[in-house]
Amino acid sequence: MARVLVTGTSTGLGLGALHDLIEAGAQVVAHVRRAEQLETVARSLGTEVPGVVGELADQAQVRGVAEQVAALGGVDAIIHSAGTMDERLVLPVNVVAPYLLTALVPAKRHVYLSSGMHRGGRLTASQLAGLNWTVGGSLVSYSDSKLLVTALAAAVGRLRPGTWANAVDPGWVPTRMGGAGAPDDLEAGHRTQAWLALGKDPRTHTSAYWHHMHTQQPDRRTGDVNFQDQLLAALERATGTRLE
Repeated sequence: MARVLVTGTSTGLGLGALHDLIEAGAQVVAHVRRAEQLETVARSLGTEVPGVVGELADQAQVRGVAEQVAALGGVDAIIHSAGTMDERLVLPVNVVAPYLLTALVPAKRHVYLSSGMHRGGRLTASQLAGLNWTVGGSLVSYSDSKLLVTALAAAVGRLRPGTWANAVDPGWVPTRMGGAGAPDDLEAGHRTQAWLALGKDPRTHTSAYWHHMHTQQPDRRTGDVNFQDQLLAALERATGTRLE
């Protein structure tokens, strides 16, 4: 039975992925920012689940999340669903936290929250070394953060044989971040995340970019090995942690 860590489960896509995973018979570990949010998650699910707590904008707390996961016995897969559009936080939350959790938590399957907006990112490989990855450091766009996390997914798939690393564009969905009027299908977004994390379908035994259970072609920069390597080098310097 697969055991899956899902980040950002208090609302939206992360909470939906928990529902899907439990319905599929998987074990789950729910991540929230504050301990009291685990009660809200349990009420929504109709059952209590193991949880880990930590603010993903804080590298020390991300490391604490990794330690909590290890204390629970580890996981087979991680859905990196937590995200923000706050420009002060997009680098640490949307990029650094997934990087650190990938480096620190052994898992055979990783699912990263991307966005079709990643194609609007403007960062180049030469700019990555100069970024300040801390809260309020370099103020980059949400699109830039999604460009980087999509490149991270591609790099993990390239560098870790036997590990499936997939990026998911859930569409513009009606979450707290997307807004109530968002036109896309919320259920299709989190269903794709859970499907990839479970790895039961042979179609999921790959590393790719997905939208509603179909592969798509991401921005060409995400597959550029130099771009990926510059990103990993910058993240290693920023965190003091190497992605093996």
